Amino acid sequence: MSVPSTAPDRPTVAVLGTGIMGAGMARSLLRAELPVRVWNRTHAKAAPLAADGAHVCASPEEAVSGADVVLTMLHDGPSVAETIEAAAPGLTPGTLWLQCATVGPEATTELAARAAELGLAYLDAPVAGTRLPAERGELTVFVAGPQEAQEAAAPVLEAIGQRTIRAGEEPGAASRLKLVVNTWVINLVNSVAECLNLAEALELDPKVFLDAMAGGPLDSAYLQGKSAALLSGDLTPSFALSTALKDARLILDAAERTGVRLDLMTASAARFTRAQSAGHGEEDMIATYFAGRSQP
Repeated sequence: MSVPSTAPDRPTVAVLGTGIMGAGMARSLLRAELPVRVWNRTHAKAAPLAADGAHVCASPEEAVSGADVVLTMLHDGPSVAETIEAAAPGLTPGTLWLQCATVGPEATTELAARAAELGLAYLDAPVAGTRLPAERGELTVFVAGPQEAQEAAAPVLEAIGQRTIRAGEEPGAASRLKLVVNTWVINLVNSVAECLNLAEALELDPKVFLDAMAGGPLDSAYLQGKSAALLSGDLTPSFALSTALKDARLILDAAERTGVRLDLMTASAARFTRAQSAGHGEEDMIATYFAGRSQP
């Protein structure tokens, strides 16, 4: 694996994938005054970034040409692998690849091996956070990979995140940590949804429940924020339900391989599946609420 010998103060960053998270991360990079090149499979999702100062590219190859850092923020392992293959002719050995999508440990290992074949410095770097933290540069970034590469990535990590958790030098360590974190998030949002389901069934104003929790030891910003979004009817995704379902399946795959029984995650995945089948996949993941109704 090639590792950059120097870390440019203002590295040119190619962002591949400008959906909910990638677009916010690109804007955070631009606010840090880093040159940014962007590409997205659906061009209309990348085009608005031109107004923020990004160079919008027609292909992954064009986006990575001349970039010091390539940041991938796509849906899953296969989409990352496909995109990096499309970008390969424009990649230069020694380029730093910051792989920020949640793809799971297995896919991360495969992507790291492909990076080595291409002579890239690979960092396993999934992020914790949703749309608003991405827009504000307030993500938590979990990073695993060679120390030199982590140091070279510092300007990018500082631009997109408020905190970097260094998980080690073995690619895959950060992805394993991300699965544990997402287990907490996914089960928590389904717990919120079930409380609101039961309040409705018992003909209780959910605001009474939320007021009872407010300020106490069991309260959380997540409980209040997700409940407020649902009750207002604003299901604009900060973390799409379909993406949460993808992550739940990655978690269950990891649990099966390691012999761990995750009953809550199994139930969470089932709720997400029902909600997605009822047409809520592109809404925020609190739309799992609709899976608790007799007719979602």
